[in-house]
Amino acid sequence: MKVAVGSDHRGVRIRAKVVEVLHRLGHEVIDVGTFVDGPCDYPDIAVLVARKIRVGEVDRGILICGTGIGMAIAANKFPGIRAAPCYDDLTAELSRLHNDANVLCLSGDMLGPRLVERIVDIWLRTGFEGGRHSRRLQKIREMECRNGKL
Repeated sequence: MKVAVGSDHRGVRIRAKVVEVLHRLGHEVIDVGTFVDGPCDYPDIAVLVARKIRVGEVDRGILICGTGIGMAIAANKFPGIRAAPCYDDLTAELSRLHNDANVLCLSGDMLGPRLVERIVDIWLRTGFEGGRHSRRLQKIREMECRNGKL
C-alpha cells in the first residue's frame, strides 16, 4: 500500500515512528513533512495528504498534530476524504470497519510510540465491513455533492 504521511511541528517525533512502522510493514511511504524548524500550520500539511489521496497518488494517509483533531477537520474539507482521529485500538479498527477511513489522524502529544505502532498496524490491516455502512457512506457522498464539495 502507498501511504502519505505528514505532520505539523507537534507531530514530528511521532511521524518518524509512523514512517519507520510503515516501512517495516512493507508499505511505500511518501513523507510530506513538515521539514521546517519551528511552528507550522497543520492545514498546510493536511491539504498535501488529502490531495494525494484525491488524485490517486496514494491509497491512504496518516496525519499527526497535537491532538489529531485539527488535522481531521482540515482533511475532511476535501470530498472523498474520511479522516478520523484515533486514540486506541478500538477507534482505529472501527474507523476502518464502519467508516472506511482513508486518513488516520494521530496525536503527537498524547500517544506513545508503542501505542502508535499498534494503532497504525490495526488501521492498515482492517478492511471496510460494508453492508449498512456502505449506505451511510453513500449518504455522505450525496451530502458532499449537495453542498458544493464536488
